[in-house]
Amino acid sequence: MSPSTTNRRRTAAAAAFVACLLVAGPAAYAAGAATADRDGPAAENIAESLSGTGLTGSGPRSGSKSGGHDHGTSSPGQDPDGGSGTDGADGTDGSGGADGAGGADGADGSDGSGQDPAPEGQDDGNGQDDEAGNNDGPDQDADAALEILASDCSASRLTAHNGFQEAPRCVSTAFGEVADAERSPSLLITEAPDRVAPGEPFSLTVSTRNLVRDRFLAAAQGGYYVESSLLDGEGLQRGHFHTACRILADPAEAPDSAPAPLFFEATEDGGGGTTPDSVTIEVPGVDQAGELQCSSWAGDGSHRTPMMQRANQTPAFDSVRIEVG
Repeated sequence: MSPSTTNRRRTAAAAAFVACLLVAGPAAYAAGAATADRDGPAAENIAESLSGTGLTGSGPRSGSKSGGHDHGTSSPGQDPDGGSGTDGADGTDGSGGADGAGGADGADGSDGSGQDPAPEGQDDGNGQDDEAGNNDGPDQDADAALEILASDCSASRLTAHNGFQEAPRCVSTAFGEVADAERSPSLLITEAPDRVAPGEPFSLTVSTRNLVRDRFLAAAQGGYYVESSLLDGEGLQRGHFHTACRILADPAEAPDSAPAPLFFEATEDGGGGTTPDSVTIEVPGVDQAGELQCSSWAGDGSHRTPMMQRANQTPAFDSVRIEVG
């Protein structure tokens, strides 16, 4: 082989090597940069934002027992002494003998519901798939990550909630147990007058299903939002329901939520279960003329509206309008 041929082959090999470096070098750099982005400060910041220890409410829990209804006029604010309260201004907690030891999980080791939820994307028997975001809001990119702003009170600037009806506060009490869809509480006002005279007593009939009315922590004694939601051994919500009536200043617009209602009562009579039943609420009469809104809604033992398995379930509440005058 001549020297000129050998030189030409060496030149060609060198050129090929340089070309490989020009192509492979930027690709390797890009891959390394992507890896650094995934493992860098952004990931650390996300992990740090989701960590933290929740604050614990310090309010006392009521331990007294008194069966029957709890009466009292609600008050927009409470002092730490208990004062007058939305639930139980008379100082009783109307627990009907419940001591809070209930709420046991189901015997099968589940959360008390007696069945496991269907895997994501499968039909759970309610005619709908259990895919995330199913009918619970605007369409979103399935790959879009949720931005969790907070999951406890560790980063809140507000004072820790103490079991009394004070706000603004930050509540750190765990949500607790939620019933499956077939055992979720429901409520309906089944009987109410269309019109009453000012001051005329009247009654409302309220039917509940899947609500065991045996748990009530008096808000006036520091039992407000301090206990997690509890289910009984059948997977049913433990709690009670409230009824309130107020005159609507303008029936064409949302009312001011601050004023105390003209009538309020909490019902935890020890009844309730899977079979719907009815409770009669006696309203002593309203002197003020106008359009009266009477509402009833379920509450857990610590007065929160019971949680639901799905976002598109209707909460346990109902309202009627009654003309006074």
